[in-house]
Amino acid sequence: MCVLCTEQSSRAPSGTMDIIPNFVLGLLSLFIVSTVLYLAFLRFRYNRKLSAPKDTVILYQIGRGPRSPSISPFPLKLETFLRMNKIPYMNDHSARFSSKGKTPWIEYNGLPVADSQLVIEFLKRERNIDPNLHLSVEDRAIARGFLKLIEENLYWTMCLEMFGDNLEPIKTVIPYRGLKLWFTVKMLRFLIGLETWGHGIGRHTKEEVWLIAVDDMTAISNFLGDKKYLMGDQPSEVDCALFGMLSQIVLHMPGSRHEKYIKERLPNLVNYCDRMREKFWPDWQSRILQGESYSYDHGHLYFKENMPEPDVNSYDQKKTS
Repeated sequence: MCVLCTEQSSRAPSGTMDIIPNFVLGLLSLFIVSTVLYLAFLRFRYNRKLSAPKDTVILYQIGRGPRSPSISPFPLKLETFLRMNKIPYMNDHSARFSSKGKTPWIEYNGLPVADSQLVIEFLKRERNIDPNLHLSVEDRAIARGFLKLIEENLYWTMCLEMFGDNLEPIKTVIPYRGLKLWFTVKMLRFLIGLETWGHGIGRHTKEEVWLIAVDDMTAISNFLGDKKYLMGDQPSEVDCALFGMLSQIVLHMPGSRHEKYIKERLPNLVNYCDRMREKFWPDWQSRILQGESYSYDHGHLYFKENMPEPDVNSYDQKKTS
């Protein structure tokens, strides 16, 4: 029993002060019940796991975005890697998180692996592939440095930009509505505040963070220059991460300083995104929520032609049975 409600009830049993707490409690109860029912619905809806052929990746991610195939750079990075190496995969858009509480993650022959970079390292070992084979030892070291700049520095400046004082732009990107959108934005803002403070970048002023972002984006642009891809004329592993991050800036950070700076000052980064999209995402319009030909691809098998024939036939029979 709420002490405030008890006191008010004893003083004004039929007055307005008695109605307000009861009304608030009613809303709170409705919110709790609705949340429990919604979570139960999601659990029922997505409890059935996808069945995949042997040596097929099941990629767990949070669903498609309005203008880019994901609202996060890391699922896009990982899916681009799968496409770059023509690895058979299926998407699970249930937003189910890994045991580490992370997304994206994969299952491969029943084995779960979390964290986009750890997934890539795992798949390189399991499938004996090396997208950096054409790079020298020195170039691999440079690519590693840019990977960390992109994911451990630039990324956090983007988070602080989008979850700062004005939350309206991010609301146009997250594909939810009403209470679910409000709750998601508030929760993400809180978590990002904690993570950036722990990282250290969240302790800087807004302008200091912006200067870091400018230096990072300019460094990437200067190194890319007129090259087709970051490390030369042939795409490599780091391009997956760079494309995932830049796509968010160009397409999912509307009105932000990051977007304006790249489009006005660093056009080679925009052109780079276009090249990556054309090469690895010919079905882009079918994989974005605002695309003219959008279709839901939960459970769709990509690169089926790279599967051993018996496994594909067995999988098709399971789907039709």
